[in-house]
Amino acid sequence: MQISMGAPILIDLSGGISSPIDIALKELEAGVLPMTIRRTLPDGTYQDIPLKWLLKES
Repeated sequence: MQISMGAPILIDLSGGISSPIDIALKELEAGVLPMTIRRTLPDGTYQDIPLKWLLKES
């Protein structure tokens, strides 16, 4: 949705990709999305988890 509303594209668009969904999937696969999940812990502190940590292949 962000790409379709004008957000910058973080990958090279070679290959004729034009669908915002396809672009987003390629960005996800490339690991270039600057997203972080903030997990609140029971003691009130928090842990920031980068998206790329969750997508690592085992």
